Amino acid sequence: MLKPIIAAGLAVAGLASGAMAQDYPAEPIEIIVPSSAGGSTDTTARIFAEVAEKKFDGFEFVINNIKGSGGQKGFEAIARAEPDGYTIGMVFTPQLVAHIASGRAAYTLDSFHVMGNTAEDPELVSVPKDSPIQTLDDLAKGEELTVAVNGIGSDDFLAAKDFEALTGTTFNLLPTKGSTEQKAAILGGHVDASFMNLSQMIAQHKAGDARIIAMLSEERNELLPDVPTAKEQGYDTLMRATRGFVAPAGVPEDVASKLDEVLAEVMADPEFIEKAGASNIYLLPMSGPDYLAYLQQLQADTMKVFETAPW
Repeated sequence: MLKPIIAAGLAVAGLASGAMAQDYPAEPIEIIVPSSAGGSTDTTARIFAEVAEKKFDGFEFVINNIKGSGGQKGFEAIARAEPDGYTIGMVFTPQLVAHIASGRAAYTLDSFHVMGNTAEDPELVSVPKDSPIQTLDDLAKGEELTVAVNGIGSDDFLAAKDFEALTGTTFNLLPTKGSTEQKAAILGGHVDASFMNLSQMIAQHKAGDARIIAMLSEERNELLPDVPTAKEQGYDTLMRATRGFVAPAGVPEDVASKLDEVLAEVMADPEFIEKAGASNIYLLPMSGPDYLAYLQQLQADTMKVFETAPW
């Protein structure tokens, strides 16, 4: 009798899962954003929610900003959420994997169902507008330079450490509490340089309030065609931030497929693309499998940096 009972139980579980998917969603879906309201990650989540609610009947989203520890608190909140499809979240790199590399994270990449990536934010090097530093050669030859980065383990931090390793220079690294503090340091001439993201400095560069001396990307950015890349200047330093969506691992397969579908369709929607562009969000669509592969490689690369320069 035991086997029929087990079989019946599995059949009931299967019916329940199918019924859940059919009725999904029956309540609002929480989006955990591991940063403060108003930033690029938060803005991306809110634009996604706005467009998704228009495109998909029955979908309603609630944003929950959980800031702190370079995203770690929010990442962990996503990982430990009930895997029922009613909590998803945004993640950003390299912080997501940097916390794993340092051994401080209460999660692994296996803690998540990766839905896909939405955007990137290219890394750059900026200096105050009146700085004598004109090129990366000048930066590499400088002595006792104070360089701002957005926290330990961030894309800024990793890019700065990579540049130090390539050139043999040593910066006085100043970890800030966010891009607002970084910008203030550059605009006020309180630091010699800053490794930061394009969305955080493009307006100031165009206004002449600061200068971007290098893009840490494979090619020149179409928005700043006159700014050379680090590779053009002889330095093979590459870095970018990415921002994607995940759900807790263990979400029912049919619900996970629906979430993946919603993200893919929103990413292709003209309204989403237009609103993202207006907010200086640089889209980089990746499917769930592609983004997972990217995260796995980034984690391996970050582990190598941590082994030589632990934080």
